[in-house]
Parts: sequence; C-alpha cells; structure tokens
Amino acid sequence: MNNPARTDQFLVTKEHRRFVEFCEACRRYRYIGLCYGASGVGKTLSSRVYAHWDQVAYLHSLHYNDLPAAPEILAYRTVLYTAPVNATSQRVEREVRELQSRFNYLLADMAFILSDAKSARPFATVPNQMELLIVDEADRLKTAGLEQMRDLYDRGQVGLVFIGMPGLEKRLARYPQLYSRVGFVHHFKPLSTEEMHFVLEHKWQQLDLTIDLSDFTDAEAVAAIIRITGGNFRLLQRLFGQIERVMQINDLRYVTTEVVEAARELLVIGPA
Repeated sequence: MNNPARTDQFLVTKEHRRFVEFCEACRRYRYIGLCYGASGVGKTLSSRVYAHWDQVAYLHSLHYNDLPAAPEILAYRTVLYTAPVNATSQRVEREVRELQSRFNYLLADMAFILSDAKSARPFATVPNQMELLIVDEADRLKTAGLEQMRDLYDRGQVGLVFIGMPGLEKRLARYPQLYSRVGFVHHFKPLSTEEMHFVLEHKWQQLDLTIDLSDFTDAEAVAAIIRITGGNFRLLQRLFGQIERVMQINDLRYVTTEVVEAARELLVIGPA
C-alpha cells in the first residue's frame, strides 16, 4: 500500500509506552483523560501513532474503488481530532461527528472489501466503531467548546482524551461537571538521558554512522546534543536536520561538537 505516513520511522520510547497505557485505560473504562506536556515533547506524534492516524487519513483520501485491502484497520478504535483556533461549539460538534462518521464508514468499507462481495455497498448506516476520541490542542477550546465535548462524551459512551500544554489540568479543574468525569491524568515528559542515547543511536544510523560512546568525539557530540535539546523531541528532529545539512555541505563523516554547534546556530532555539 502506497501510504505516505509520517510515522514510519517512529521510535518507541518509554514515554510513548506510558502514553499508550494511558490511552488504553481511557478507552477501556470510557473515562476522560488529561495529557499535558511542554511543546515539542512528542504528544501529537504519539497520539498519531497510537491512533494510526496517518494511515487512516491516507485511506480517507481515497475513493472507495481505490481502497487497498488493509485488514489491520478493522481493529482500530480511535479518532484523532485537532481543535481549531476560535472554534464555536457548533463547529466542534460538526467536525467531530464528521470524523466519527467517516471513520465508521471506512471500517465498514474495509470489512465489505475483505468479504469479497461483488455488489455495491449495501449499508446506508453503519454501527459506531469509535471507542476513544483524542482531542489535540485542547487549550484552544473555550468554555462552550469544553461543554460540547462533555456533552459528546456523555451521549457517546466513548473514552475522551484531552491533550494540551501544562496548565490544562488546572484550567479544566474549574469546570466541575467536566473534571468530575476525569479518570486519568498523564504528564508527558521530555526524553530522559537514556532515551536520548537510544534515539541518537538511530540518528547516527540514519547518517550511515555507528555511535561509540567510548570515543571521545562521539561522547562529546552526544553531550552537546542533550544539553542543547533538553530531551525535546521536536527540537532534536530539527537539530539533526541541520546536522545532516552541515555534514553534507562540508563533506564530513563524523558528528563532532563543532558540527552540532554549527547546526545549532542555524536554528532559533534560544540559549543553550
């Protein structure tokens, strides 16, 4: 299947596994969950991977007759919604309902394709398959939008996860009717030093290099990257894009502290 997913090279970290366990608990027990963390730590990427949303979005873009056989999606039960800026409660409800409907029809279409049926699709309506709704950028929701989400949750019998910046949990605590339904809270933390070493090992491999922490050059470069990024996954991705660029321009075969610092100067990231 020619799926242009952006998460093919995703590395499973301990923080991602904790996020998956959190989402699974919200889905299983039909609770509301709050996930908060600093910008760039990987909340959105983890949610897309958990929901298989790049694959789902790609299949949504295809006409029914062009859908490939993808039996794995029959087990998917999560819909990902990104709250828009300045959204009205009516828009929030409409967009979530549309996403849910498209998701349900996609799964029904796939089940029909895999059944080897030759006739046209016989269904006018399909059963709901969504068991968890993840709302990214939940900080954008105003009071009316939050109330709309609570109403959707109460009527839909599904789990609900809000994802946002630190402080989201304190803000939602001011809405007792919503907050009383919260079952789980998850703080999405930056990568630990051990996880950074794991990720950097793969980054070195992408450059056709082998990392050796007993080599002073590698160890010094790794220490500089950890210091600059502070475990921020998005910043790490941006920094390595520039590291690769600096190495290509200068025809270099080693990641050194000088390369890392040169790459850092090309980014607007504040003081190290």
